[in-house]
Amino acid sequence: MDATAKEILTSLKARKYAPVYVLQGEETYYVDMICSFIEEHVLEESERGFNQVVLYGKESPVATILTHARRYPMMAERQVVIVKEAQDIPDLSKDTGQKLLLDYFSKPVPSTLLLLCHKHKSLDKRKELGKKVEQLTVSATFKKTYDNQLPGFIEEYVRSKNQSIMPDAAAGLAEYVGNDLSRLANEIDKLLIGRMENLPITMEDVIRTVGISREFNVFELQKALVTQDVPRAFRIMNYFGSNTRKNPPIMMVAFLFNYFSRLLQASYNGSSEKEIANTLKISTFIAREYSAALRYYSRDRIMEVLTLLSEFDLRLKGVRSGSEEDAEILKELVIRILHTAP
Repeated sequence: MDATAKEILTSLKARKYAPVYVLQGEETYYVDMICSFIEEHVLEESERGFNQVVLYGKESPVATILTHARRYPMMAERQVVIVKEAQDIPDLSKDTGQKLLLDYFSKPVPSTLLLLCHKHKSLDKRKELGKKVEQLTVSATFKKTYDNQLPGFIEEYVRSKNQSIMPDAAAGLAEYVGNDLSRLANEIDKLLIGRMENLPITMEDVIRTVGISREFNVFELQKALVTQDVPRAFRIMNYFGSNTRKNPPIMMVAFLFNYFSRLLQASYNGSSEKEIANTLKISTFIAREYSAALRYYSRDRIMEVLTLLSEFDLRLKGVRSGSEEDAEILKELVIRILHTAP
């Protein structure tokens, strides 16, 4: 768990409340986690009707928010005012709105807990509000998690549920889902439904529950291409080509372009697992596959594949494709990647 999020949650659980919290940044998982805790635990259920207000930024100018914040609780020690999607507050970027907030942050009502959930981005630090928010409030800025930190997040989340997961399963789940922590948590929750505590989650569980087909998925196509497994590459390609609506080739091209771009980046900094892990900010388990791929693909060959992927991306978007079907374009792409010069 993010250290700042853990610190805030620890204080909240100890019922040590600050008058103003400002949660911001690209990573929305921790913003939602802290918001949910405040919404569900600061007030007793019987107190919430009169003393808990949930507002949405788009519908709430700063003056409206502060009108609620300056009220006093009814038959309770405090009130809670939560502003979700605070990045959409109409006058948040205007000097008038920022001055109102700064004035309140400087002298908040002690019996109000005001929470602003400013998601997907941070306050502009070139402006006074962005500069002073950390001094005047309990503020946290959550950045996207690096790929090499995802298996650790998965393992910690699973442990928090009194379960365990095998390292390859954690790495595979991280690779498949990516650094969307909310989606990762949801996928893990699905894996844990009805599970016995003494059985660790395996890669087979991930494949079965998360919906990854071992035979037919873009990871297996990638693996077949980099290991020159021609029969397997053609089986997967034919499967995808039979239902391009469900398996859009343009998404596969984007995935492969990202993979070969990272492979090219790795090729400039050594081919050992440790060097690749440091370069790409990934786990050594995943770096092992990149290291193996570099035995088949020289830097020149990688660049040739990237050129092909760019060309076929345009063709799939209708540029110089004529009347070709997506399935035929995908088939040609796979053939040409497999036949790039070693």
